Amino acid sequence: MCISVNLDKACDYANKVNVYDDGKISVYTIGDKPFEEVINGWKCMISGAHDMPAFGVSLNKETVKALNSGLWVEFIYDKQYESNGMPFEKLLVNVQKGFYGFNIIRYNSDSGYDGRCFYYDLVGQNMDSFYDILSNL
Repeated sequence: MCISVNLDKACDYANKVNVYDDGKISVYTIGDKPFEEVINGWKCMISGAHDMPAFGVSLNKETVKALNSGLWVEFIYDKQYESNGMPFEKLLVNVQKGFYGFNIIRYNSDSGYDGRCFYYDLVGQNMDSFYDILSNL
């Protein structure tokens, strides 16, 4: 059974955050200062953002390969949640300077990163500050 949440509140239910920096993974859990910095930075970045239908879908094999380059953040949950009828156990985002919108890739244990994504339009803001937070953990 999935627990329904609004996408903008999903980070409130995460119990762990993984940050991938060119394939190197750092893991932060609730109570860690970096965990709180990531969550607060995320909330600030998406404040006023619009969630919209995504144009693309994720392919597990390609997504896993892509984690070896660039900066990524992954929110990990201890239960399955859903937003807009789409379930997830993890949410993954490629964080890039200058991006004004981005896909949020869903992970489920039965299909990995395969499937439809969420999309956020940051409405005049970009990911620069959040990128800086992740880069300086």
